[in-house]
Amino acid sequence: MHTNTIGKEEWINMFREIGLGDADMERWHRIFEHRHADAHQSFLAWLNIPPQEIQMIRARSAQL
Repeated sequence: MHTNTIGKEEWINMFREIGLGDADMERWHRIFEHRHADAHQSFLAWLNIPPQEIQMIRARSAQL
């Protein structure tokens, strides 16, 4: 059985590899949160991000 081996750092590394900077990643989160809030929550949980960090990411995304 294949398990989830992609975490937050791997995802960030892939974004950086394609040329995204911090502002680009914040924009991506903001769009994801505004268009698909429930899916954004699920995605962050899938990356094994702790619940308190998920809350901070989503709150920051909502403010941007």
